[in-house]
Amino acid sequence: MRWYLTGVVVSGFGTTAMWLVSGIWVKSLTGSDGLAALTAFALWAPALLGPLLGTLADRVRRRPLLIALDLAMAAVLPLLLWVTSADRVWLLFAVLVLYGAQGAVHDAAEQALLATGLAKERLGSANGWRMTAGESTKLIAPLAAAGLYARYGSGPVVLLDAATFVLAAAAFAALRIREEPPARAAREPGAWWRETAEGVRLLAASPVLRPLVGTGALTMLLAGVNGAAVYAVVDRGLDRPAAYAGVLYAVQGAGSVLAGLTAGPLLRRVPERLLAAGGLALFAAAAGVRALPSEAAALTASAVIGLGMPWVLVAAVTAVQREAPAEAVGRVAATAHTVLFVPNAAALALGAALVTAVDVRVLLPVVAAAGLTWAAVAAARTPARGEDGALTGSG
Repeated sequence: MRWYLTGVVVSGFGTTAMWLVSGIWVKSLTGSDGLAALTAFALWAPALLGPLLGTLADRVRRRPLLIALDLAMAAVLPLLLWVTSADRVWLLFAVLVLYGAQGAVHDAAEQALLATGLAKERLGSANGWRMTAGESTKLIAPLAAAGLYARYGSGPVVLLDAATFVLAAAAFAALRIREEPPARAAREPGAWWRETAEGVRLLAASPVLRPLVGTGALTMLLAGVNGAAVYAVVDRGLDRPAAYAGVLYAVQGAGSVLAGLTAGPLLRRVPERLLAAGGLALFAAAAGVRALPSEAAALTASAVIGLGMPWVLVAAVTAVQREAPAEAVGRVAATAHTVLFVPNAAALALGAALVTAVDVRVLLPVVAAAGLTWAAVAAARTPARGEDGALTGSG
């Protein structure tokens, strides 16, 4: 776990830095707010193909795949040093799409590697540590990246990101984990599509995974609306400049670090469906509190949102690793990732429209009511056979 988390931290630092700088970079070269916003979409777009991309993680051994993916991105990123004018921005977008595709496969391979390399009762703690490691980088990387870009331009950020991929590859290479070679993949036409469809079917047919991933998808949908409303909260509710949103996000990040530290111990005591329901309830209640014109309420709500939302995601990821067949974890994990995060991207756009038409003092309480209602139904749901027992160490 030490080497694995080292890889997560260093690659997460570089990824967060690149995500922030790419928008600033495009804005400075083109002057277009729309093109700058599209950098985030370029990174998200490959998630739509998550089930298809995740199939690769089930066809090869996962540790060598992680190493190869990281080294490939380290080799591709220096091409961005050529992006010095507006007419070359297309190359930045092309690399960002590759970046997003690499991330989709990488995430599926990581989850599958943990599922096969750790005892099931340790998965919750491992996913919690992974969440903490990833969120911790978001507290430092944006400031470091913005300062580096302002002082030296885009080139050092690109090279820093490439270097973090090399370091991550070295960390994954140092892992000592026994992996059984996967079954020989079918080579006939259509085999890849059939395997992808099997991953979707396994997720949809599972009485444990289907409601859990559904809870996660609703949470991320509401989170998208909540995220789109943050500037309205800062401006209209708190009468603060837009930059104050950075303070709220930093407090939310601190809450997410705490969420990662507590998720594992909680999953040893309660089933995943209850942790997910509790996380959704915390998130929803805090989103409603954000409607209050109080700085203290806004800061508290941000911390609680940071605590609740990751609980839902950790619960869903852990359930996928525990329930999916070992030979299909990559496909099922990638499918779950798509179901979880595509609603968030769509809701960011929907929320931007809603915020202009609906007062946040009305919109956010509606978000809270929807989330609390779903959380209550999810908590009261009759657990599937073996769902609770497997989480107490008897599975």
